[in-house]
Amino acid sequence: MNIYYDEEADYLTIFVGGPRPNYGEDVGEDVTIFRDEQTNEIIGVGIMNFRARTRNLDEIQLKLPFSINFSSLK
Repeated sequence: MNIYYDEEADYLTIFVGGPRPNYGEDVGEDVTIFRDEQTNEIIGVGIMNFRARTRNLDEIQLKLPFSINFSSLK
């Protein structure tokens, strides 16, 4: 899993697995999902205005348009 936060842009990205060709799909409320170009599988998420959505970074809870089963990640 790769997590990156751009403080200047206030943009958080989370990707599962290694880098691969993908495309972004805006799903509303400043959230973008990223899909694998070949399989169409969701492989990541981008969240604009991330810091503005969180008061305490230790207690982050986001409502995303999909769920992640962390137990299935290698």
